[in-house]
Amino acid sequence: MGLEYRDKVLLGCAGLLALGVVSGGYLLGDGLKRAKAADRSVTVRGLAERNVTADLATWSISYAATGFDLPAVRAEIDNNTKELKAYFAGLGFKPDALTPTGAGVNQYINNGVNTITITQRMLLRTTDIALAQRAVAQQFDLVRRGVTLQEGSGMRYSFTKLNDVKPPMVAAATKDARAAAEQFARDSGASVGGIKSATQGYFSIEPRDGEADGSSDTPYKKVRVVTTVDFYLN
Repeated sequence: MGLEYRDKVLLGCAGLLALGVVSGGYLLGDGLKRAKAADRSVTVRGLAERNVTADLATWSISYAATGFDLPAVRAEIDNNTKELKAYFAGLGFKPDALTPTGAGVNQYINNGVNTITITQRMLLRTTDIALAQRAVAQQFDLVRRGVTLQEGSGMRYSFTKLNDVKPPMVAAATKDARAAAEQFARDSGASVGGIKSATQGYFSIEPRDGEADGSSDTPYKKVRVVTTVDFYLN
């Protein structure tokens, strides 16, 4: 009796062990299948672009006077500064829109003659973009007033409200990336799931029509961002 009971116990344990092995194998296989399915993904890029208008204009202005007598050269620079201020005031700029940023004096002697050059630098800063464009368009009037701008003097337009357009542009780029992922999924007989990982990318601000060069700028800009998104595939 004892042996028969022990044999039954052993057979029961063996059966449970076999069932456990089968169940464990099934769970392991199912887990591997699910893990493999979860690992299926596609990496795509999404693009978003937006045309914007600059909201800040800065004009770095440099002009000089040359002569042989320091008081006379200084008087010429002072007169140029007076004419420059009158030019911008006539256009409608407020007095504080134009500020001095520095000056320099250079003297050299050539064949016993002392030559003096005084350079004055001014900065125009305004949020009135239309008025800034008008100032650039009519700048030849400065020549009529006797003010000759040095090379490198030019208006620069900046778009400072990038943070205002970032959220909708990131959303648009992500939507564009999902559209690309859905096309890929359709071609491969799958469907797009959630986002596995995403990288926002770098925001760039460039001339809208590519018309700017080293000596000029445009207030019409294009903001661009490319996002990289990794989507799960079902």
